[in-house]
Amino acid sequence: EVHLAESGGNLVQTGGSLRLSCVTSGFPFSSSSMSWLRQAPGKGLEWIAGIASGGPFTSYADSVKGRFTISQDNAQNTVYLQMNSLTPEDTAMYYCAAVLGACSWPPTNYPFRGRGTQVTVSS
Repeated sequence: EVHLAESGGNLVQTGGSLRLSCVTSGFPFSSSSMSWLRQAPGKGLEWIAGIASGGPFTSYADSVKGRFTISQDNAQNTVYLQMNSLTPEDTAMYYCAAVLGACSWPPTNYPFRGRGTQVTVSS
C-alpha cells in the first residue's frame, strides 16, 4: 500500500522558516519523481517544487524560487521542503506527491499524494 505522510507544518511569523518532511512507503522511492504542492484557502492546487527520480535535478515554481529548497533522502524514503523567508502568501495546506519514474515539470498528474500539513504565516 502506498503511503505518504507529511509533517512539519506550523504557525510562523513573516520572514520565518520551516522544514517540511514527507515519509513514504509502498513504492520505489529512489526511482520516483517527487513534488511538493500547496493549496491556499479558496484557491486551486499549485505545484511548487520537484526533484527528479534519483536526484539531484530540481525544479521550482517562480513563486518559491530562491526561497524554498527540495531535497530527498533515499535511505529514509523521505523528501523534504526547506522554506525560508516565508510570507502570508505562503499560507496553505502543503502536500507531497509521487510520480513513478521520470516526469515533466510540473507533472501532469499526481498518482500518489499525502493528506497534507498546514502552514500558516502570520503578518
